[in-house]
Amino acid sequence: MTGSGRLNGRHALVTGASRGIGRAVAVRFAQEGATLAINFHGSKKAAEETLTLAHEASREAGIIRDHMIVQADIGEERAIAKMFNEVLGDWRRLDILVNNAGIQSGRESHAYEIEEYRRILDVNLTGALICSQRAIEHFLSRPGGGTIINCSSAHEIIPKPGYVAYSISKGGLRNLTRTLALEYADRGIRVNAVAPGAIDTDINAAWKDDSTARANVEKHIPMGRSGSPEEMAAVFAFLASDDASYITGQTIFACGGVTLFNDFRENWAS
Repeated sequence: MTGSGRLNGRHALVTGASRGIGRAVAVRFAQEGATLAINFHGSKKAAEETLTLAHEASREAGIIRDHMIVQADIGEERAIAKMFNEVLGDWRRLDILVNNAGIQSGRESHAYEIEEYRRILDVNLTGALICSQRAIEHFLSRPGGGTIINCSSAHEIIPKPGYVAYSISKGGLRNLTRTLALEYADRGIRVNAVAPGAIDTDINAAWKDDSTARANVEKHIPMGRSGSPEEMAAVFAFLASDDASYITGQTIFACGGVTLFNDFRENWAS
């Protein structure tokens, strides 16, 4: 695939980019001409696979880019600081931050372990804030501004019983996006979010590879199917580009219509 070059000359850091939506975003950004820092926490092998795909995407687009991988636990402030020091030490410039790293776990809310809750908030919400702080500090240090895109969820507005920590983290991410966008809008910094619905990624392993479970999920989606990571990556690429130059503080729900309240497709209330 040949990219449009919308991100030529730009440097992007994507957290949690060793798999799933983060990997797809990294590859799409490479196709669009960006130079990538691919963050991972656990599997270096998976991150190297993303790195290989990014290099292949760049070559297919007719360009050469010096992509890199960088390890950091986004739930740890010191690790984030080390990651930014490494990335900026190599590049001296960052133009795009994608806060994609995220985790979830489920159990009834009254029995939810507070330590587990804290861990999910540390990665999904506090980590996104700390990464954004470091990126904004850099954006303000030189001309040109910058762009932050948060990976949220349809559950930033739809409750998710049994996943209270995840729901809280995504609801908080919505207001983090809006607050930073408003605070820095007049300084050339745009902050937006993408809110996926049911996407074919490892985080949804409980249903994506089980035909019966998948059918049960997809019957709740107005479009009748789950989404792909590549479809999400296209939205991130748009928001990162100058095509979205007048958009800030917004969440784009890429969810197949889940937020349209599928149960109301038929008029049962009147």
